Amino acid sequence: MPPPKWAPRSAPIPAEPVAADGAPKSGVPPATVLVVDDDENNRDILGRVLQMKGYAVVLAASGPEAIEKVASQAIDLVLLDIMMPEVSGLDVLKALRTSHPREALPIIMATAKDQPKDVVDALEMGANDYVTKPLDFAVVMARIEGQLSLKRAMGEIRRLNDELQRRNQFIRRTFGRYLSDEVVASLLETPEGTRLGGEKRTVTLLMSDLRGFTAAADRLEPEQVVRLLNNYLGAMSEVITRFQGTIDEFIGDGILALFGAPLDREDDAARAAACAVAMQIAMAEVNETNHRGGLPEVQMGVAVHTGEVIVGNIGSQTRAKYGVVGTNVNLTARIESFTLPGQVLVSQSTVDGAGDTLVLGESRSFQAKGFKDPIAAYELKGVRGAHGAMLPEAEEELRPLTREIPVSFTVVDGTHIRQASAEGRFVRASPSGAWVSSEQKAPPRANVRIRVRDAAGAELPVELYAKVVEGESDGGFAVRFSSAPPEVVELIRSALPSA
Repeated sequence: MPPPKWAPRSAPIPAEPVAADGAPKSGVPPATVLVVDDDENNRDILGRVLQMKGYAVVLAASGPEAIEKVASQAIDLVLLDIMMPEVSGLDVLKALRTSHPREALPIIMATAKDQPKDVVDALEMGANDYVTKPLDFAVVMARIEGQLSLKRAMGEIRRLNDELQRRNQFIRRTFGRYLSDEVVASLLETPEGTRLGGEKRTVTLLMSDLRGFTAAADRLEPEQVVRLLNNYLGAMSEVITRFQGTIDEFIGDGILALFGAPLDREDDAARAAACAVAMQIAMAEVNETNHRGGLPEVQMGVAVHTGEVIVGNIGSQTRAKYGVVGTNVNLTARIESFTLPGQVLVSQSTVDGAGDTLVLGESRSFQAKGFKDPIAAYELKGVRGAHGAMLPEAEEELRPLTREIPVSFTVVDGTHIRQASAEGRFVRASPSGAWVSSEQKAPPRANVRIRVRDAAGAELPVELYAKVVEGESDGGFAVRFSSAPPEVVELIRSALPSA
């Protein structure tokens, strides 16, 4: 019997897809069903019924022909007879499953009722479902639509998963530059990762800040300022990441890092202290890079403090950040403000948390703005153990100058003037500090802005920022330069005996 005119064996039977109630689904391409049966009557009748139900139909009379059809055109589902001569339906199933998994190509086996073993074998070999002969068309249609619905659902799941993976990769690429891998993983992989809110947790906070950066930036071009900042922040970020810290944020030329969030470890306090030491040591390389690039040297102060904070996602539904808030964040900032260039100060709570791993210098007490009781902190000299390192001696000997250098100075608090300008003289100095002889007192740890005059009495067109090392002396006070302009350094060197 020749193939029916409506069903050419070399091409799918076109069809208008229909809904469950028989109405056409406009704009939705029909699913293509491959009917494989060596009996021409069965094949043609089933093809006609499928076409009437809105499917595109492809017919195959043998196993090899079915395999060729699947390889050469897009097939959504295969209705496969088991009992066929030469190449059985099970052989075809086995061949198709080598390259088409269940979820990608549903295969429904057609078998006689008295052959249950064929059904079991087919399901074990990868068949999705089966129908029994003689075929009940209502059952066949239900099984076909069920498998196609499942395939569509699986396809949608794959699409959404791919979209989620692309989104997550974008987030990792974007925010991985600012947050540690642990924070990004916490945001992406836990159900509560992006939920606003937080929890109380004891963490160790590290805060660093460049000394005299603002004054240095005023003398540089914008492109140079950005290069200097990127050089510094890039080097410090590598150190913090190496010590498993979480960079909470960059605050201009300052850094706030967390040890103990989002993951806490037993040695958080010791690692934070070791990280601070490593950061100060890394400043030598930062300044070497600055020197090669024609940029000024910079100095940094670092504070480490351990205490309870609120940590979590802070912000709004449209814009949020992972961060910390609380009194101990402010306290860390206050301790950092008392650090000298090249110095690390650690609080008593950090000393308690780190145990005997810290090599400490003298203890100092400070009266900080916003805190009733004095703040005690230790100068950190180094760290013992796995992350052991010692800080180099920061101070250079102040040598008597062959000629005194006249200066005027003002005590400042940030950008605010705390004390009127006073006169003084550098009588001993080095490229990193000086003794200021003056009748005017300057409080310990105060920030001072200094204007320097040359041998002819002309004021240099630059400002020098420094921090008072010693104060309340009748003869004057010592300062350590936060950022010394090259003009000032050259003037000091010209007045040293070895010049």
